[in-house]
Amino acid sequence: MSEALSIQHDQAGHQFETFVDGHRAYLTYMDLGKQTLDIYRTFVPNELRGQGIAAALTEEALKYAECMGYVVIPSCSYVERYMELHQRQAAKL
Repeated sequence: MSEALSIQHDQAGHQFETFVDGHRAYLTYMDLGKQTLDIYRTFVPNELRGQGIAAALTEEALKYAECMGYVVIPSCSYVERYMELHQRQAAKL
């Protein structure tokens, strides 16, 4: 992505989202309590795929979790792979 994304965190809606060229991409999570977030979905429209948007949303969510002292359960397969590739620690179940 050549320009920086503007990613908003909707805490009430439990999601991170961005709009690019009129299309919405997002990552959703559940706050399970006990300082645990379950990130269960990322969605990037076909028109925006391959531009690093899912990675940017994931990184923003993981930074938030880390800053707030949360552990993350990566129920979303994309987030799970991202965490493995970037050596991020997932919650042990």
